Amino acid sequence: MSSSATSSSAPSSEGALPPQALSGVRVLDLSRVLAGPWCTQVLADLGADVIKVERPSGDGHPGGDDTRGWGPPFLKDTAGQETGEAAYYLGTNRNKRSITIDIATPAGAGLVRTMAMRCDVLVENFKVGDMARHGLDAASMLALNPRLVYCSVTGFGQTGPYRERAGYDYAVQGMGGLMSVTGPSRAEIADDAPGGGPQKVGVAVADLFTGMYAVTAILAALRHRDATGQGQAIDMALLDTQVAMLANLGAGYLATGVAPQRAGNAHQNIVPYQVFEVADGHLILAVGNDAQFGRFCAVAGCSELAVDARFSRNADRVRHRATLVPLLAAALKRRPRSEWLDALEAAKVPCGPINDLADVFADPQVRARDMTVEIAHPLAGSIRVVASPLKLSATPVRYRRAPPLLGADTEQVLAEFGFDAGAVAALRRDGAV
Repeated sequence: MSSSATSSSAPSSEGALPPQALSGVRVLDLSRVLAGPWCTQVLADLGADVIKVERPSGDGHPGGDDTRGWGPPFLKDTAGQETGEAAYYLGTNRNKRSITIDIATPAGAGLVRTMAMRCDVLVENFKVGDMARHGLDAASMLALNPRLVYCSVTGFGQTGPYRERAGYDYAVQGMGGLMSVTGPSRAEIADDAPGGGPQKVGVAVADLFTGMYAVTAILAALRHRDATGQGQAIDMALLDTQVAMLANLGAGYLATGVAPQRAGNAHQNIVPYQVFEVADGHLILAVGNDAQFGRFCAVAGCSELAVDARFSRNADRVRHRATLVPLLAAALKRRPRSEWLDALEAAKVPCGPINDLADVFADPQVRARDMTVEIAHPLAGSIRVVASPLKLSATPVRYRRAPPLLGADTEQVLAEFGFDAGAVAALRRDGAV
């Protein structure tokens, strides 16, 4: 995807390295916290020049993305002292440059408009109406730069009765149905018992999925822009995304009118597909078809179950779940996890351990896939972050910059947009940067 005619990419420090997939695409990132920054980090990993616009410090506000202070844990400097840069922030902002602009000031809003005229993409996640108050809404910006791809990320979208509400991942997981199907089943634990009731997912999946859907929408819009010269507005909502990612459960409800209930670690449509206790812990058994069930039964010494009319087909196993699962549970308790994993993997029966994060990052497959990367950092010397899962043969992800310190690139970026030292000093006097 080529950059717009008015764009000019930032100077590269990568020498003769070949361009990345999004080299030449400039992104003005006015988003903060998770959904928007997750989106723009993916774009940055793919080579886009992402300029992260953050609030300056002042008036009792520390400035910057709120997640800079969401800790502990905090990054430590080379002397072992906490820096105030939270690990949360570090996980979503690599490969970006940081510039401080107060968009609530006329000069700051004008600066954003000037910059947007030479950008390909603008991403923002302010509440509906906030950008319009500063003349920075999609309609205004597209009038200035008709080639701009303008992506808004909100809790509930630009339309509908909830459009003016603030949206947070936790609330959206509840409103969008995910919590109704997450957590122990009522048969396992009563709702009013400790650990019972609906559960949120352990990471902010509504935010993360919205960020990934936003990436897809932006890439599609850039493809359209390159073909037609026309930019457009993208309206991303956490609630929309949460409803969409219900996937098979949403489809099942629409087909039957019956709302699925929590199934704990089991699967509503496949049996056996759940966590089982073994002699020394737990493992996941994920039998996806009848042939795999037959092989599992052979390994487990219960081949008679594979030919039992109640269990031979998955649909029947689902109907007779209450009878079958206790039989399998009794068999699985007889051997330790390592024996089960070796035997089941040899028989090509899907299974796996339940790892904590120490196990995850020590796993030989995770290590072989280079799922951590070390990046030079101005305070810590270097930091280790989770790598991108995107593996492109011709235009691989590169890790060009550590997550930036607040405002670290303000002078450099403004110079690229034609502001000399005197103009930058004037902007500072006006409180715009």
